[in-house]
Amino acid sequence: MSSARLYDIVVFGATGFTGQLVVRHLAKAAPAGVRWAVAGRSPDKLAAVLRDVGVDVPIVQADVGDSASLRDMAASTRVVLTTVGPYAQYGAPLVAACVEAGCDYVDITGEPEFVEQMIDQHHATAAAKGLRIVSCCGFDSIPHDLGAYFTVQRFTEPTPIVCRGYVRAAGQASGGTWHSAIEAFSNARRDAARRKQRARPSRPTGRRVRADAMRIFHEPSIGAWAIPLPTIDPVIVRRSAAAMPAFGPDFTYGHYARVNELPVAIAGVAGVGALAALAQLPPAKALLLKARARGEGPSERARAESWFNVRFIAEGGGRRVVTEVAGGDPGYDETSKMIAESALCLVLDRDKLPPHTGVITPAMAMGNALIERLRAQGITFDVVEE
Repeated sequence: MSSARLYDIVVFGATGFTGQLVVRHLAKAAPAGVRWAVAGRSPDKLAAVLRDVGVDVPIVQADVGDSASLRDMAASTRVVLTTVGPYAQYGAPLVAACVEAGCDYVDITGEPEFVEQMIDQHHATAAAKGLRIVSCCGFDSIPHDLGAYFTVQRFTEPTPIVCRGYVRAAGQASGGTWHSAIEAFSNARRDAARRKQRARPSRPTGRRVRADAMRIFHEPSIGAWAIPLPTIDPVIVRRSAAAMPAFGPDFTYGHYARVNELPVAIAGVAGVGALAALAQLPPAKALLLKARARGEGPSERARAESWFNVRFIAEGGGRRVVTEVAGGDPGYDETSKMIAESALCLVLDRDKLPPHTGVITPAMAMGNALIERLRAQGITFDVVEE
């Protein structure tokens, strides 16, 4: 490891609920010799977190409202890991600081507009510097992005592939995720208008990448109804597919919630629609944001009872491949594990990483090296049928 910088990893937002879980994971999983630190506004609160975890690492004072402190933090480390969201509100200055200082970056955002803005603003410069600026390194979108990548690698010959991911989960979304979702619903119309205005660079790969038709249907092989999930996950998968040859010359991806009973599925769609409508109204939006505080989360016992499972079914070239990615509590325990292992991957596995640089997806940045790390930490990637 290079000693040109003080640290290999700095955890920004270490006093938040997810940030504290990241600290706990690194305290157990970071090999000897990895130089890591914690960062945030309050050294006293950071020190309290370290005492609670029982680890002694350096403290870096940095604030999203102080651009100089962000630049200093980014210049001190090889990778910045941030759990400070909503990222549309707090993330852009930190990404800019990382690109300027020449360090890699990972976050756990699930906010499409933030990710697209970072691509527009920083991809070219980050790529020219050989940096990996990687968003969506939590449950949004690692199981889906790496799961799809894991699946298509079972096809040994280039062929058109149709792949669908079916998601089941039991767990509670974090306070930060709740705030991000409400903000995304609130800004949906504005963001859609911006996307229409945004110039799209032509893909140099020559591959065709498409979204599956948005519809509700019954999938007999899993005995469940499939409900389209309009999250950032399918966007991330398709971006990986456009850049990575393993996805084949013509790739279609659909992303669905897996629901056993049709009435439950219909009720879920109606509920999301109602939430999106309420978020358009400022008074209702304010009440929704107050319902969950950023930085709060469920008890350890509640997290222990949570889980996720994503079944991928892919067809192409006369073959059918079924895989599954599964783990524990998606919103907190596994998300903190995923982002911590992403940072370790960028530091320790440089010779195993794909060649992609810039503002890129988890699969583009880390590929099989991260799959190996997550498997070692108990997140399963299994072939069910091929």
